[in-house]
Amino acid sequence: MKHKIPIVLLSSLFLSTTLSAAEKKSKNLMGIPYNKELYCMAETIYHEARNQNRLGQIAVAIVIKNRMKDKRWPSTACEVVRQGHYWNSKPLRNQCQFSYWCDGKPEFVTDHKAFQKAFRYASLVLKNDVLIIGLEKITHYHTHKVFPKWAHKFKPRASIGLHIFYQSD
Repeated sequence: MKHKIPIVLLSSLFLSTTLSAAEKKSKNLMGIPYNKELYCMAETIYHEARNQNRLGQIAVAIVIKNRMKDKRWPSTACEVVRQGHYWNSKPLRNQCQFSYWCDGKPEFVTDHKAFQKAFRYASLVLKNDVLIIGLEKITHYHTHKVFPKWAHKFKPRASIGLHIFYQSD
């Protein structure tokens, strides 16, 4: 079941995100400024949507930001993406909000160019009010390859690339 909804992007800030002087000074080995929240969101975009186009990657970031703004979820990107069930401080396999975090695979970045794009999109969404009409309240998504048990409870809002996005209220 595919739901396609027209989407209009209202932000023209896509690739014009600039770095502050402080960010430029604190770069990691890839030359990307380190900020924990930015890194957590970029890591999620990279692992969940690096094979998607720009809109698909930004939509994943918007899901994270929408959860951060909603009292039902934690208020930071790291807490949102790492939310799940744990045993002895380790996430239980397939029991996390974002599947990459507990799929049993290590979170290595192998495509540095894709990670830099993910980082820019994360920075854009965290630092600006990016709005995609139809996705204002999205809080969930999944790939077309699966149909999670929660999917029937929520309203599908859009199909972007390989993901279906949902609104939970």
